[in-house]
Amino acid sequence: MNAFKVTDQERSRFGRVAVLFGGSSAERSVSLKSGAEVLRGLQAANVDAFGVDLCGDDADPLQQLQQADFDRAFLILHGRGGEDGTIQGVLEIMGKPYTGSGVMASALGMDKVKCKQIWAAAGLPTPVYAVPNETTDLNQLAADLGFPLIVKPAHEGSSIGMSKVTNGLELTQAITDAQEFDRAVLVESWISGPEFTVAVLDGTALPVIRLETPHEFYDFDAKYQANDTQYHFDHGLTADQESELKELSEQAFEMVGCSGWGRVDVMLDEQRGFQLLEVNTLPGMTDHSLVPMAAKEAGKSFEELVVTILRGSL
Repeated sequence: MNAFKVTDQERSRFGRVAVLFGGSSAERSVSLKSGAEVLRGLQAANVDAFGVDLCGDDADPLQQLQQADFDRAFLILHGRGGEDGTIQGVLEIMGKPYTGSGVMASALGMDKVKCKQIWAAAGLPTPVYAVPNETTDLNQLAADLGFPLIVKPAHEGSSIGMSKVTNGLELTQAITDAQEFDRAVLVESWISGPEFTVAVLDGTALPVIRLETPHEFYDFDAKYQANDTQYHFDHGLTADQESELKELSEQAFEMVGCSGWGRVDVMLDEQRGFQLLEVNTLPGMTDHSLVPMAAKEAGKSFEELVVTILRGSL
């Protein structure tokens, strides 16, 4: 079987491609791995690509972009500064095409609270939540939502700073811990059912993956380091449920204004049905990552996947 490669004509259309990775967010280590994989995949597919580690060795990212000779960018930055519309805005000003969602959708996807507000306003299902501040009565918040709860920094990815809590003392501590990463904190009702993830490529859902971990939830370690996380394409849903989940994920993706590619995370609650957790506009592309896994199940090699994403910048 021949490896996937672009034609010389398409290689010329792409021009010189800068793979932007690294960054200075809490997810830098993941982005470095994702960037290395994407760069390898593009080069293996005959694309003229090179890597730029933004903020590497305390470099000035604006200066790095101004000095780099490139025609378009493949974005594989995770977290703030790269996934939140910031770098997308810089590239817009520079007139450089880039992969993935634009400024607005990137900013909304990174803001878990705003994203949930949009879904809720559109009638899409998402767990009930609260955004506490210094005047919030946490006892009343807990009474309204009910334990257990999940506490999340509002603008972080990769499950960084997240905690499950079962009582008032844990809730207070979890909010304090989440504030180490973000002044805005989301407190959400706990969903105890199975978790699913749906990659979306050019507006169409790829095969559904059910996640299974012995951890309390799908945390950073389960995502990137553990070897006991299981990924099931034999997900246990009926055909109708699978169809419903794919359609819901496509709607959620579109409602936030996302484009190109991304991933929607969903849980299945016994009483309330599917519940949208979040959308990832620049999901991981490491050897543990879900989008390459789903693409492979759909018959796409990693090289074909990254080229398909890159074509979205034309």
